[in-house]
Parts: sequence; structure tokens; C-alpha cells
Amino acid sequence: MTRKSIPLSLHDTLTRATQPVLPDDRKTLRFYCCGPTVYGAAHIGNFRTFVLQDVFRRVLEASGTATLHVRNLTDVDDKTIRRSQEEGKSLAAFCAHWTARFHADCAALNLLPPHIEPGAVAHIPEQIALIKRLIGKGHAYLGADGSVYFSIASFPGYGKLSRLEGRSITTTQMVDDEYGRDSAADFVLWKKHRPEDGANHWPSPWGDGRPGWHIECSAMAMKHLGESFDLHSGGVDLIFPHHENEIAQSEAATGKPFARHWFHIAHLLVDGGKMSKSSGTMHTLDDIRALGFSAEELRYVLISGSYRQPLNFTTASLGAARKALTRLRDFRSKLNAASSETADPFEPVMDALRDDLNTPEALGRLFTIIRQCATENVPAAGFDHVMRALGFTLEVPTTTAIPAEIEALAAQRWDAKLRRDFAAADTFRSQLATAGWQVADSADSYQLSPLP
Repeated sequence: MTRKSIPLSLHDTLTRATQPVLPDDRKTLRFYCCGPTVYGAAHIGNFRTFVLQDVFRRVLEASGTATLHVRNLTDVDDKTIRRSQEEGKSLAAFCAHWTARFHADCAALNLLPPHIEPGAVAHIPEQIALIKRLIGKGHAYLGADGSVYFSIASFPGYGKLSRLEGRSITTTQMVDDEYGRDSAADFVLWKKHRPEDGANHWPSPWGDGRPGWHIECSAMAMKHLGESFDLHSGGVDLIFPHHENEIAQSEAATGKPFARHWFHIAHLLVDGGKMSKSSGTMHTLDDIRALGFSAEELRYVLISGSYRQPLNFTTASLGAARKALTRLRDFRSKLNAASSETADPFEPVMDALRDDLNTPEALGRLFTIIRQCATENVPAAGFDHVMRALGFTLEVPTTTAIPAEIEALAAQRWDAKLRRDFAAADTFRSQLATAGWQVADSADSYQLSPLP
């Protein structure tokens, strides 16, 4: 089945318009994704962004567009330095551990590895060179504290991505602070070494220190994609100040547009609220597995809503994902790989994905087609093409141990039943079902199994 190149259209944060995403060189779509800060396990909110970026890349490639995907690792900042010191480890060893954990989670979620994955520490020479360019052009200055700052006032276009006009941010407010900045809005490019940084400092023309967070991404993106590239992506929380500052320092240095398209993914909510450590809702992939669910089931949940709208994650949504993936596996098992049918009934699914990466519409169309199709006439190649674009392997889940909390719920239910407190027993059964488990009773015992 021949696949012709078809463009994908996507909402652009900068212009607030949906427009085609096309490679400037007409060959390869070059895009940069802000990666994790490797100081702990990435949570499922982080992975909503990474999974949808993965679907974006898969749809591009499935539609005939070659890609060059760069995703960075932030391995030097306040968090990595502080945590590594708390654990008595070198920065390199500490970050290597959490980088390995991140890679393992990405593999479990079936994320395509980026073509290039630069680390901030390995690109400090490029960051120093970029800062020197900014100082030379009058866009940066040495503060009284010995750190180097970007002058917001020197860049008239500041605020165009996040629409700063009309907001309570004054970019020219004079300030008298410990840093010696010209304006309260000026941000750091190079931080002078302080005792609390320990051994984590590097030489520069302005003395020993370390880079600021924003300059890291600009230097790494330009190193591997050029001074101007096709698309930049991240979560909506990065629009301001991170991406706004990236634009300012990059375009001030080069005089060129930094990225031609900006692709941002909305927040993940948990049970209707924001994720937070205090509420215990910053779930990791290990937490999802502890509930008895797989990484592929989590992936299904994370792409089930529009990337432009917040998605509410619940345990019940994992149970629904399990049922949906079971239907897809069952359907695939009935397809005839040798079908002579030439028309691809699944092309409407790809059309929805190419239309602003509309994953909920694509999934809706997919199940409509499954209901309507006679499997003997459906080409397996078309279905498999869609599965690759969505990133589903449809492997049969392996049998896993029943999580302790599920065992405890089941035991409470059985105890309530023996006490003839059937209302409580029904409540526990509902909680088990919400968590994706079913219980079957015998005369003197019960058996737990995952919901189909």
C-alpha cells in the first residue's frame, strides 16, 4: 500500500492559528523538545507531553515526512545540584541514574528515542559562546554579583509568545537587589559560583560558574538544528518564562526567527485537580504499575484527549483504556494479512491525526470503523499503519502479581460479605472495578483477575 506525503496541520502558539507543519528545506522536519530535568522520576504529567510529542513525530513519519528530533536532558540546575549533594553523589553519577530511569520509562511507553539527546553539561562551551555573542551585541551585561544577565529592554519583541502586553509584568522596572540587575525582568545567563554549588562549576570569561536554565536549551537547539528550525515543543507551563526567554536570547544573538512553529501540550489533571506532592497525585509509571495497569494502558489514557485541553486522569480511565486495547487486540487477531482489498478504510483515522493531532477524534473514528467493518475484507496493513502512528504494540499483557492494595480491598470486601454487610461489599467491589479488577466468588473463597 503506497503512502504519499501528506502535511500535518497544527496549532501554533505564536500566531494562535492552525497551519501546516512543513520542513523549511522540504526534506526533513527539524524539531526540538524540552526534555526532563533528571533529578527524580518523571511523573505522568511529564509523560503526557512526551507521549503526544511522540505521536506527533509518528504521524509525520507515517505521512511521509522525514524528521530530525532533538530532546535535551537538563543535568545541571538548582534541583540536580541540590539533590545530588543531599544524596552525597557527584552530579554526573546522580543524573546518570535518573537518566537511565527516564529512558526505561520511555521504552515502556513505546516512545521513539530522539535522534539526538544532548545534555546541558556537555554543551557548556556552546552556551559560553552564545553568551559572548549576546554581550558583544549589547543584549547582556555583567551584574554586580558577578553573574551575566540578559537585558529584556534590549529586545523589543519580548513577550510575543506569551502575550505579555496587558499583563502585570513590567520589563523595564528598575531594581536594587542582591544581583545587581538593571531590571527585575532580566534573567540570568551565567551564574557566578557560590559555595552551595560545591564542585559544580566551570570556567568562563566571567569567572567560575554555571549556566542558567534558559541559555542551555537555546545553545543545544542551535548546535544540532541550526540557528532557525522548524518547530519547538514543550508543556504549556514552559511558554513563560522559559520559551519566551529562549526566543529573546536566540533571536537577539542571530537576528533570525528561532523556531517557525510552537507546539505546546496542556496540563494533566488528576481526579479533577492539579498534580501535587502534598496531595499524593504526582504519579509515576511505577505507581501506575502498582495499581495493576500497564504502560500501554497509560499511553492510551494520555492520548485520549486533545493536546490543547487539560486532560483529567482517573483510575477509571485506566480501566477504560484496558477495555479499548483488548478490543483492538481482538480485532487485529481476526484480520487477514493477505487481504486483496486495496482501499484503506483506516485513512479517516490518519486524516484526524493530521488535522491538529486530533487524537480523540482519531480514536472515535477507529472504533467506528471496527464496528462497521467485516474483518475478512480489512487489510491488516492499514490497521497496523494506524497502530504505529498511535504507538500501540498491542502485545498481550503478561500476567503480573496482584498489587498489595488490590489484595487488601478484596480482603475487605470478602470480610464485609461474610458479615452480611452487602452495601460495604458492593462499595469495595466498585472500587476494585474502578481500579481495573474483577472478583469472582466461590463457596468459601474468591478469585481476583484484571478486567478484560
